[in-house]
Amino acid sequence: MNIEIFRDYCLAKPGVTEGFPFDETTLVFKVLGKMFALTDVDGDFSVNLKCDPEKAIRLREEYPSIRPGYHMNKKHWNTIDMDGSMPDKLVFQLTDHSYELVVKKMPKSKQKELE
Repeated sequence: MNIEIFRDYCLAKPGVTEGFPFDETTLVFKVLGKMFALTDVDGDFSVNLKCDPEKAIRLREEYPSIRPGYHMNKKHWNTIDMDGSMPDKLVFQLTDHSYELVVKKMPKSKQKELE
């Protein structure tokens, strides 16, 4: 997978916007203003995704390309090195999981905006 495929996948989700709130190279994806994914447009391709803490630990143990979130809360975020070792399907599933975790924390009124 490359960054354009990942970007298109994120932007196809309801309520998602993209931007560079931190610097000119960190691309952030938000659902209704809340961050669920980010990546650096320079250097090696990796993605930070929110994750359930227990699931995050299991994934890190199972996949060498998944590690605690770089510059993020290590309990709730994973970094996935997009080195080709992870199936695209799994990356999409983890992206969906991140998106859903963020949406679940939103008030019901905000969740309805996404329907």
